[in-house]
Amino acid sequence: MPTLITVSDATAGPYGITVGPDGALWFTLVHAGDLGRLAPDGRVDRFPVGAGPSLVTTGRDGALWLTLNQGNAVGRVTIDGEVTTFPVPTPGAGPFGITAGPDGALWFTELNADRIGRITVAGAVTEFPLPTTGAYPSTITAGPDGALWFVEIAAGQVGRITVAGAVTEFPLPDRACRPHAIAPATDRLWLTEWGTGRLAAVTPDGAVEEYELPGPAGSEPHGLVVGPGGTVYAALETGAIARLGAEDR
Repeated sequence: MPTLITVSDATAGPYGITVGPDGALWFTLVHAGDLGRLAPDGRVDRFPVGAGPSLVTTGRDGALWLTLNQGNAVGRVTIDGEVTTFPVPTPGAGPFGITAGPDGALWFTELNADRIGRITVAGAVTEFPLPTTGAYPSTITAGPDGALWFVEIAAGQVGRITVAGAVTEFPLPDRACRPHAIAPATDRLWLTEWGTGRLAAVTPDGAVEEYELPGPAGSEPHGLVVGPGGTVYAALETGAIARLGAEDR
């Protein structure tokens, strides 16, 4: 039976979460405008960061980095709670997904601007436009090939961007599949297809394989993670976790 730990009231909106370099859990409170820290001993601290904190990750500088979707900025928070924010140049860009890149910078998506952003640990921001208009790029991760990979919800595509900024887009078989989350494995990327109830695997050269999920229609998958041995786990709206092992494919 899972254990529940209260970190806020429901109105604060716990959303993104990551393990910090200090061994604590760091999480965003999207409605409250805070970044929270849950220590191993159960203590909860909250740090005001700005409007709409969404996803959070750990940078190579040992700080927490997060997107401020409504504040149109990227935030940096040290493990001591010191907050710095860096505005995104494009107005109303809607930063959302964020990940640490192989080049030491942080890479993030801009939902409303069809761009991928890159921010150095010193706060210098570069933006790279996508070929597709209205793509709605969402989550992003570092791939096994040294590039960054992201999903385009509205376009039904997976995107790849090199650390030099070269973008390639790969259409998925059903452009209405609404890809949501993306996670790396040793030789491919895995993603959820919320609109079709499938998981998909994409190789670095863009080859796509899709896998039907068990359960009733409407088993929309959201987040996913790749566990030991390459087993993929996806969270479904039906209240279940789907497991796809090597023996299932």
